[in-house]
Amino acid sequence: MFQDLINEALETGRPYIKEGEVATYIPELGRADKNKLGISIFCRDGSRFSCGDTKDRFSIQSISKVISLAVALEVCGFDMVFENVGMEPSGDAFNSLIKLEGSNSHPYNPMINSGAIVVASFIEPKVSFEEMLKLARCFCQDDGIVLDEKVYGSEMSTVARNRAIAYLLESKGVINGNVEEALDFYVKMCSLSVTAESLAGLGLLLANDGVDPSGKRLLNSDTVRVVKTIMLTCGMYDGSGEFAVRVGIPSKSGVGGGLLSVVDGKMGIGIYGPSLDAKGNSIAGRKILQFLSSQMKLHIFAKKD
Repeated sequence: MFQDLINEALETGRPYIKEGEVATYIPELGRADKNKLGISIFCRDGSRFSCGDTKDRFSIQSISKVISLAVALEVCGFDMVFENVGMEPSGDAFNSLIKLEGSNSHPYNPMINSGAIVVASFIEPKVSFEEMLKLARCFCQDDGIVLDEKVYGSEMSTVARNRAIAYLLESKGVINGNVEEALDFYVKMCSLSVTAESLAGLGLLLANDGVDPSGKRLLNSDTVRVVKTIMLTCGMYDGSGEFAVRVGIPSKSGVGGGLLSVVDGKMGIGIYGPSLDAKGNSIAGRKILQFLSSQMKLHIFAKKD
């Protein structure tokens, strides 16, 4: 019965694919097939459900910000992270520089590019990319995650805007380390190759308070609480407020077409749908989550029977 509901959710989202477009500002992402769509759900009781293109690999892009934030909180601590990066929705596009020029020189949150680059600058001197890759594989229950060299090269060839953000942050004293190394670290994290199933695995870890399916604790409870809260308020770019009202599930999107969602205490959801809306979110993925939230009463404030 649950599988039937997932199948229905996928078909509910599919008609919206035609209204979106794949990301092209990173040339390699423009090669994606916009008609691909898949959903995976991993539940705390060990059951797993998938439908559609859930084994197709794509670049994680901004969903890597969830992993980086979690590691930064574990390694650097809450105070260091949030003395330099805010906790508020920005209301601007994910790659905007506008508010960085104002009196508030700190990025608004860790889920936009400026905030994630600052977070990368904290992690990079302490944790190597190779160690981060191992952690990503562990968090996502996916040993097949690798650095997608084509995406990495394509993104580095078009990194001018993020480089401008990084050097602006350095000029304001927010980044104190090596800007180029922090930027390279950030782009490599965005270029990890994942699947919808990988994201469901990461979602399950967060839904289960940082404990993996074997019972091993990978993240402490405070880290998980902070990450899920930031996902709810800031995870869908400048569409986060509307998404919180309509869907109400902590989620993080990426312009590679991925969507990571966490139903606290119950399940992790991973979606792949590279056709994006104007804000950079999977357009079919949003509709799938809205359908599931309504049908299963998954909204964080939904009245439970």
